[in-house]
Amino acid sequence: RIWSRVYDLPFFDLDELIAQQQQNSIAEIFEIHGEAIFREMETAALQTFSQKKYGIIACGGGTPCFNGNMHWMNENGCTVYLSASPQYLYNRLLEEKEKRPLIKKLNPAELLLFVEQKLKDRQSFYELAQLILPVDELNDNSIKKIIIS
Repeated sequence: RIWSRVYDLPFFDLDELIAQQQQNSIAEIFEIHGEAIFREMETAALQTFSQKKYGIIACGGGTPCFNGNMHWMNENGCTVYLSASPQYLYNRLLEEKEKRPLIKKLNPAELLLFVEQKLKDRQSFYELAQLILPVDELNDNSIKKIIIS
C-alpha cells in the first residue's frame, strides 16, 4: 500500500476484492464454501487483472500455489516475493490470527510450526517470482527495483 501511494499506482488487495464480491469475509467464505472453492474464486479474481497495465496486486500467501496462478502472474506482470523468516511471519500473523481461517484455532506453538511448514511447502512456488526482496531490507527505493524489472 505504501509503494502504491508513493508512486501513485493503483493498489488492489485480492482478498479484499473477493470479500467485496462475495459480500462475506474470507473467514466466512472458508467456513461456508471451503478452501477449494475459495481458491477457485481467488484465481478468477486474479485473472480479472489481465488487461490492467499498471498497479500493485497484493495476494495472499497461498495464491501462487494453486491453479497455476504463479505461472499466470509471471506471464501477466512482475512478480515479487517479499521473503520473510518464519519468526517475522509468526509475529505478523499472531496479531491478525482471528481474521485468518487456516490459523484461527492454533495456539502460539502450533502457529509457529504451521508457518514453518507452509513456508517449506510453498517455497518452490515463491522462488518462481521474478524478484525476491527480503522484508528486512525493504526501503523506499525497493519499488524502483520492481519498476525497472
